Amino acid sequence: MPKISKSSVKKTVVKAKKIAKVIKKPALAVKKVATTEKKAKVPIKISKNYIPKDTEKYMCDKHLSFFKIKLTEWKKELVKANNEALYHGSMDDNSVSADIVDQASSYTDKAVEMKAINRQIKLISKIDQALLRVKDGTFGFCAETADPIGLKRLMARPVADLCISAQEKHEKEEKVYADD
Repeated sequence: MPKISKSSVKKTVVKAKKIAKVIKKPALAVKKVATTEKKAKVPIKISKNYIPKDTEKYMCDKHLSFFKIKLTEWKKELVKANNEALYHGSMDDNSVSADIVDQASSYTDKAVEMKAINRQIKLISKIDQALLRVKDGTFGFCAETADPIGLKRLMARPVADLCISAQEKHEKEEKVYADD
């Protein structure tokens, strides 16, 4: 719980007195001001083995908390893996080798590794976007249709921002334009 300073208490009392003069009910005024200033979002605590259920209200506080934790842990794992890959990649340098085949093999390995790192960087940015959607309350709803995405889809792909029908439509359009 946040600490309340003496100055904020004094300000609250002053506000309450002003409101009390207007409405002529001091006890109600103090209660009203105190409750409006204390309404801070308290984080929901869930167990480590909690899994969202269809029987619960869709994207309730428990669901949002679960996906926030899941996305945050996934992001930490990706960042750690990228840092390790970059560190070990810089240590592994066969480009000074006299054998051209070894140099080519090393170059190919590094190119594949860099593509993987680039994919993970893109995924990290998608995770950041999903965390922003969790924060603003739009997580779990389609960006195009505003329909629920569905718990099963979000469990499989937490960064999904389109429902299945909108995703299929998007992929069909992508295929049509790719064929041109």
